[in-house]
Amino acid sequence: GDAVGPYLSQFLLATVPRGEGLREERRYRPLAPGVDYATDEEAWLATVSGEPTAAPAFASAPRYIATGRDLASYVHRDAPFQAYLDAALILLGLGAPLSPDLPLVDDAVRAGFVDFGPHDVLDAVTGVLVAVQRANWCQKWLGHRRLRPEEYAGLVHATATGRGTHPVPESVRASTAARRIRERDGGYLLPQAYPEGAPLHPSYPAGHAGIAGACVTVLKAFFDESWAFPDPVEPDATGERLDPVDATLTVGGELEKLASKASLGRDWAGIHYRSDAAGLRLGESVALAYLCDRARAYEDAYGFAGFELTTFDGTGVRTAPDGVESV
Repeated sequence: GDAVGPYLSQFLLATVPRGEGLREERRYRPLAPGVDYATDEEAWLATVSGEPTAAPAFASAPRYIATGRDLASYVHRDAPFQAYLDAALILLGLGAPLSPDLPLVDDAVRAGFVDFGPHDVLDAVTGVLVAVQRANWCQKWLGHRRLRPEEYAGLVHATATGRGTHPVPESVRASTAARRIRERDGGYLLPQAYPEGAPLHPSYPAGHAGIAGACVTVLKAFFDESWAFPDPVEPDATGERLDPVDATLTVGGELEKLASKASLGRDWAGIHYRSDAAGLRLGESVALAYLCDRARAYEDAYGFAGFELTTFDGTGVRTAPDGVESV
């Protein structure tokens, strides 16, 4: 969905219904522009050592997400499934149709409430969290143990300043990014948007990407992916207002866009590499197995054949009780 319509997902802009008479506008106080952390050796060492840091500085007024730093702010201290629970509430509030493959969808007398209804959606989109985080943790610690960007920048800095010898390619030291950082800060340390820098666990795969991949996959299973999002908008350059957009944006495409932007926001903060977003596919695979388990629980009561959805690479699949099938 990234290539269709505005850069930001509608699920980052649409008002969230929080109950009777309570609707939340999507304005946030982002991290202050131009305020970077860990840009000198003393601050960098304190950051990578996990020492306590000052509270972050924020912009003076809330606004819609309009810059990369705004997006980084949104995924700084968010609850892990926050964006996807909000997406579920938005879809339910809009009356978005559930997937036509679910039981009870076309039943004139019975409607899903617990099974195949709002409670099922909300339980499933949050319930996949622990499973995908266990998969993330396994890959981080038992497989890859990739240095965070701020730590790798420490190797670049040490090599370029003659403090040490590390296998840093000359192409990295001579890059435009390294030159601009050196001209501004006097060294090669990677500026961080978060005062505490990166988390103290390995970089690959990105935890936000894994969670995004899993939760979005669950939402695609429950809702009609082809349904067009009503009255799409995009923020102006200042984030002060939302302007209408002439585009047809589907639920499936906007959910995929939401997943990728959650991952990219952590890149903008300086704590992940773009390739860490492979966690999206890890999360998707965990969610497919999770949905097979749920299909198995429904098989006897409903003769349920499984959830049908489109994967991130465009493949149609069914999460049947005995495994994932192509459709």
